[in-house]
Amino acid sequence: MDFPTFRDLVHQIEVGKQLPDAVYVHVSAFSTLPDELHSVVIKIARALKIPDDIWNVIKFNKRDFKVTLLNYPGFECDSYPSLHQSYTIDLERLTVRKADYSKSDNPPILHRKEAFVAETHSLIKVFEEITREGESVGLYENARNIGFKQNWERLIKKKGYALNSDGRLVRLSEKRYSLESSECGGKIDRHLTAIDRNQLSQPMQILARHNYLDGEYSILDYGCGKGDDLRELEAHGIDCSGWDPVHNPEGQLISSAVVNLGFVLNVIEDRDERDETLRRAYEYAEKILIVSVMIAGDSVTSQFRQYKDGVVTSRNTFQKYYSQGEFKLYVETTLEENAIPVGQGILLVFKDKIEEHLFLAERQYVRRSWKQKTQREIELRKTRVQKDVIEKNIELFADYWEASLELGRIPASDEFEFSRQIRIIAGSHSKAHQALIEYFGAKLFNEARQKRKEDLLVYFALGLFEKRRPQSKMPISLKRDIKAFFGSSVAAVDEARELLFSVGNTDVVEAACLEAYQRFNCGHLEDGHSYTFHKGLLGEAPVLLRIYIGCATQLYGDLDDIQLIKAHFTSGKVSLMGYKEWSAHTPKLVERIKIRLRDQEVDYFDYVGKYSPPPLNNKSDFINEKLFKSIGIAE
Repeated sequence: MDFPTFRDLVHQIEVGKQLPDAVYVHVSAFSTLPDELHSVVIKIARALKIPDDIWNVIKFNKRDFKVTLLNYPGFECDSYPSLHQSYTIDLERLTVRKADYSKSDNPPILHRKEAFVAETHSLIKVFEEITREGESVGLYENARNIGFKQNWERLIKKKGYALNSDGRLVRLSEKRYSLESSECGGKIDRHLTAIDRNQLSQPMQILARHNYLDGEYSILDYGCGKGDDLRELEAHGIDCSGWDPVHNPEGQLISSAVVNLGFVLNVIEDRDERDETLRRAYEYAEKILIVSVMIAGDSVTSQFRQYKDGVVTSRNTFQKYYSQGEFKLYVETTLEENAIPVGQGILLVFKDKIEEHLFLAERQYVRRSWKQKTQREIELRKTRVQKDVIEKNIELFADYWEASLELGRIPASDEFEFSRQIRIIAGSHSKAHQALIEYFGAKLFNEARQKRKEDLLVYFALGLFEKRRPQSKMPISLKRDIKAFFGSSVAAVDEARELLFSVGNTDVVEAACLEAYQRFNCGHLEDGHSYTFHKGLLGEAPVLLRIYIGCATQLYGDLDDIQLIKAHFTSGKVSLMGYKEWSAHTPKLVERIKIRLRDQEVDYFDYVGKYSPPPLNNKSDFINEKLFKSIGIAE
């Protein structure tokens, strides 16, 4: 049998677990395979002296001329059977590679057993029930980390469950205590979760930083607690309303441009109610939902009593702690919309997709100070706009020049406030632009054009990384950018995709870091390992490094409390460091975030309490005075 025949037969398999690159079939369904495929597997296995009784699942590769015989001794009796041995057969070379997991503490395990067998299997109903059980508590929300025994058991515990002697899920709370006991006071005290604030909450501060509290947007605080945010917003004359089931049940639920669901979901112990709260809050949002929860790891949750998928605190309140990736996945699967991290445990969900485009494009747009306004020492040629005309109207033309540099292209009529005057004097925007190119020189404009194109490539590349669905509606300014810099959206996405794929190459990441180090002449370069630099330089970094870091910050959020960024060359990691009092001579590290791009997880490390904050003794290594002044960052 040759590979094309093998591949065609594999694609004819109708039973088994179908994946993009392989099909897995349990031995009980072996008779349903195409006869020729069934026969060749048996013959090859016997020729290579692999007994029939030491394997019970077979993997057929769709893209390679290979099969793998797998031995799961507990397939029928274990809920999540462990792999003991595997035999990978290269049908081209007739060679076999054996792997033995029988003594491993962390072997691969199977899920969704019903997918491996035929519909006539006697235990298929039991297999389906086991899968539904896992789905109901959220075990399959992120499939990346559930393929091995220890990760699986850790996830089950994190969801507030354990496996009983029959391998079925049971709540830890049912094993340890009951909320009806006197220990928990009979019920969860949700009313104790609201806190007093003397400044805007973190989600509201983020809205302010992104200009959503400038008075143009109405605000609904869904779950407003004691109303501290509302009082501050009202004092600034912002159109706002709030509602809380405990502290403000009479408040009005009004559809608003922006809805804040701030630290509400994490105190709701019922999963269905939590889902419904998220959906209702989103329904009231006309443009944006900002939603936030508490982020913590096992070191925090292990201090409390577990209940359902969270914990009960010493105050008898419920807390569901998330990881950043888990929270993002939860919001996206519940609302079936993209969620954009803007902080630790804080996400934006845009109902208005044009608003989303504007936000994301603005996020990658780097405002640069274009200082050149001096004339080249040449006479104007090939233009009807004479030098003396420009000089007589220098303020108007200089203003138009600044607009061109900011956009990196010729402004449209509605993108320059005094378009009519420019057209009266110069005849058209194009003629004015050509005259100014000759007057000031093309070098600065070409640089501005390249930088703006890079901003757009970062925007499109990060959209691809997020698997963001293409939108038919987009801001007119973005359509103009696409036409001016790429010709079409297809060309823009293709170029961005090539750049995004390239940052998966460790050599490319290292080369981009070396280029940045030479360009900035500051930061800390550790040969073969990493490059650390100040976040204020990110907008001026090579586009490939911006995309690499951007992929990481897509998972984390805004860098408001971060000063240093560390790009690792080979491990697919980015570290973010936040310092207390950066302006001090020796700032102290208070927070370190490690973003693992390959499994899209975020780890947080706080240097507080018993952990002494490490000092940054070489702060001057990260300061490039000329560059920092040009982008408005003080030492």
